[in-house]
Amino acid sequence: MFIKQLSIFLENKGGSLGEVLKILSGQNINIASASLADTNDFGVLRLLVSDSDKAYKVLKENGITSKISDVLGVCVPNETGGFSKVVQLILDAGLNIRYIYGLSVQNNGANIVMKTDDLDKTVSILKSAGVKLLEQSEL
Repeated sequence: MFIKQLSIFLENKGGSLGEVLKILSGQNINIASASLADTNDFGVLRLLVSDSDKAYKVLKENGITSKISDVLGVCVPNETGGFSKVVQLILDAGLNIRYIYGLSVQNNGANIVMKTDDLDKTVSILKSAGVKLLEQSEL
């Protein structure tokens, strides 16, 4: 019922995310979902990975602080008000939602949202690499 989530504490500097991803991919650890939130000094990267215990171990060996915690994967109905209904059930029970992020468990990849320092340049780079970009109409 619970899903193991890896939370990684990163210094807010260029290359921190890339270092973590390189370490995990080098150990054949697949990332199913990711969320990154930042402050001026640090960020928290939340990941759902194929092997959370192995990921925790290899990150620790590389001097990267992380922790494993339980979360819930919830399938929200794809209909108007579907998300609201799920959230309201939780709120009506007097519970607080600490955070939410997207997840795709289909075999054709995961859709993510990102913001970069230069969106136009990012579009150019990704299109050149053949990466599919989503349109508003696809949401």
